[in-house]
Amino acid sequence: MIRITMSDYRRNYNGRTFFFTVVTERRRPILTTDTARHHLRQAIRTVHRKHPFEIVAIVLLPDHLHTVWTLPRNDVDYSRRWRLIKMYFTKAWLQEGNADVTPSTSRQSRGEQAIWQRRFYEHTCRDEEDLKRCIDYIHANPLKHGLVNRVADWPWSSFHRFVQAGEYTLEWGRTISWDNDEFSDFE
Repeated sequence: MIRITMSDYRRNYNGRTFFFTVVTERRRPILTTDTARHHLRQAIRTVHRKHPFEIVAIVLLPDHLHTVWTLPRNDVDYSRRWRLIKMYFTKAWLQEGNADVTPSTSRQSRGEQAIWQRRFYEHTCRDEEDLKRCIDYIHANPLKHGLVNRVADWPWSSFHRFVQAGEYTLEWGRTISWDNDEFSDFE
């Protein structure tokens, strides 16, 4: 994907930079499996070719992902991108014989699978400070969920790219307190 650092975003956002949370149906912990990571990567690449976007930051957890995207000028159709990513992922996932959870009656009546929750959370990044808060939240999320003792220990995160760019140290995140309101918008 595209290498982006915070310093690349010292500009007017024009409502084109967004934070997202996308969750699996019933929070099934499938996303960090080798198969799921492969299919998600392929789905993102496929959609990116036809509907470009920049992945500013991303973290993949077992049952959800967080990411920040910047979309091209005059194009804020992130819903289409997420619909397509979910669709391509689901097709590939099921073709390999992986099961979905039993779809609800509502999903069955629409012919839908039950791999992803229908909706996703979106937040428009207002300025550089808001963007930094979103990126920090993304990178600290594995620590928040108790998956690691250090942010640097989680392999499926753009955190490592930000360390290489000098935006963080390897020990960043050790002093984050989840009891304050700094990240309350995302919970």
